[in-house]
Amino acid sequence: MKLIKLLMSAIFVFGIVFPCYAEKIVMEGSTTVLPIAQRAAEVFMQKNPQTDISVRGGGSGVGIASIIDGTCDIGNSSRPIKDSELDKAATNRKDIKAHVVAMDGIAVIVNPGNNISALSKKQIKDIYTGKVSGWSAVGGSGEKIVVISRDTSSGTFEAFGELVLDKEKVRPDALMQASNQAIASIVARTPGAIGYVGLGYISSEVKAVAVNGVMPSKETVLSNKYPIGRPLFMYTNGEPKGAAKELLDFIKSSEGQKLVEVEGFVGLK
Repeated sequence: MKLIKLLMSAIFVFGIVFPCYAEKIVMEGSTTVLPIAQRAAEVFMQKNPQTDISVRGGGSGVGIASIIDGTCDIGNSSRPIKDSELDKAATNRKDIKAHVVAMDGIAVIVNPGNNISALSKKQIKDIYTGKVSGWSAVGGSGEKIVVISRDTSSGTFEAFGELVLDKEKVRPDALMQASNQAIASIVARTPGAIGYVGLGYISSEVKAVAVNGVMPSKETVLSNKYPIGRPLFMYTNGEPKGAAKELLDFIKSSEGQKLVEVEGFVGLK
């Protein structure tokens, strides 16, 4: 009997000192927000080993749908939630709360071999709506333009459509891609390509062009000089609690905002 009591006491103490479970957080959605979410989750779990964070992409529409459906704890989005999504949330008895975690500029990129270094918003619109098909029409060589765009589930697609295309349709021959990285990769290896990505996806393998004479950067986004800037969101059902609240507080903190900038985006502080 004494042995059983000792064993039970040992199990109880072990359970307090070494919890056999971790508080799990599922984040899902925007591929623009994905690098921020992944880096923040990695550092947060190092500081809080009792927390298990799963981070998935899929696009802003997927992230918002998941938080409405209750299949994730934090829905990542590079666009504001739509009225139709709020209506669905209300039907599902969900109280969606928005958390701005960073700022971003949608960078228009071309292949490094392209001699184009600047475009106006009108020229970009004409390219993406099909009015312009050759680089010679906008000051480049006679090469055909290969238009690369995000797919319709993307918040970046919707933001680009509103800020640049005035809600006009993307030309039917555009190559629609599921992620920022896919667009950057295709533009990097395709001489005549043009695409658009979040600031965090600019690298030496692609060339960002000035839009209306302004280059995308932290300074130009914060000053509102860059014409294609936008906030980045994380959505929760109601006010976040427990580990989810601690994670969001961490992302919004000075340390978290430094991670935002390490990933190439614009911190709020």
